Amino acid sequence: MNRLRRLRDDESGMTFVFVGLGFMAFLAATMLAIDVGMLFTARAQAQNSADAGALGGAVALVFNDYNDRSPDGPAVQSALAAATANPVMGANVSVGPADVEFLNDAAGQPNRVRVTVYRRADRGNPVATQMARYFGINTADIAATATAEAAPANAMSCVKPFTIPDRWIEGQDPPWDADDTFDVVDNRGRPLANPDIYIPADQPGYTGYNSERDRGTQITIKASNGNNIYPSFYFPYAIEGSSGADDYQWNIANCNQTIMGWGDLLTAEPGNMVGPTQFGVDELIAQDPTAYWDAVGHRAVSSMNPSPRIVAIPVFDPIYYDTGKQNGRNADLKVANYIGIFIEGMQGGDVIARITPISGLIRGGAGPAPQGAFPRAIILVQ
Repeated sequence: MNRLRRLRDDESGMTFVFVGLGFMAFLAATMLAIDVGMLFTARAQAQNSADAGALGGAVALVFNDYNDRSPDGPAVQSALAAATANPVMGANVSVGPADVEFLNDAAGQPNRVRVTVYRRADRGNPVATQMARYFGINTADIAATATAEAAPANAMSCVKPFTIPDRWIEGQDPPWDADDTFDVVDNRGRPLANPDIYIPADQPGYTGYNSERDRGTQITIKASNGNNIYPSFYFPYAIEGSSGADDYQWNIANCNQTIMGWGDLLTAEPGNMVGPTQFGVDELIAQDPTAYWDAVGHRAVSSMNPSPRIVAIPVFDPIYYDTGKQNGRNADLKVANYIGIFIEGMQGGDVIARITPISGLIRGGAGPAPQGAFPRAIILVQ
């Protein structure tokens, strides 16, 4: 009986119990420190992968093909390539064509790309744990989603200092071509029976330049020689804060970072700017002399990304200009849109170029961009 009582009251060996409990607590803390930290890192890397995929898809919509959203199309394939180029914990994410979705923006325009990436058990690639496996947790599932938007841009920078009229519907001598003039009244100011029609970019049925329809169209831009509005005639203008032939030439060859918007009124440069135009374009081409236009792929091919020969120019509202002319004012050049052109070269004093998609800016306080905006801003929205 005494022996049993002594065994009952004996506390020797309790240290091992506390050591065991402490060891379990240590393992739990280690699991938190190692595995939870690792999973946070994996989640951040998965988000990077999804972000890259969404942005890659949106970029392809703008610069490759806005309408091709098929599994083998450039938007889906660019999204997949960008996502898988960003591994998670050293392994590729699982992402397929079905994980790339095309959504509408808040205005109902189909310009969003959503990409979801996975490292998950049902995809065969879960993230392996380090310490949690001792508690029977061998893997963890990770997923991330991102949405990017090819939004209409409401501002532009690095704009070149010459402008051409926006495109209209030719009523006098259809179809519209480079030899037409914009006319809504006759020489006596009387309305024409079949006037030319221009609908601005902020209204339904916009008649102006379109980055998909007009992609690859070759245009010859000539110096204006009068008050008539021809599609191919350009007007030199002074970018805010700079004027004169030297500044004009520099702005062609370089990037003037002045931010411009829609509806801006342009101040025409006086005098003949044919010489400065040619010198400026020659300097611009010399920065990327081997670039060329691929007529099959409808894109500029260059070792530079992007080529400095892909530039933005404003197009002006032909109605606003024509109304000013009728009222006896000087040329009133009001920005109606911006278009991208790849400058191929010069022929005499004429600029030879191809219309190409171009990116723009989203500027706070600049107001909403018109739905017909030619340039697009690639942004993450979710």
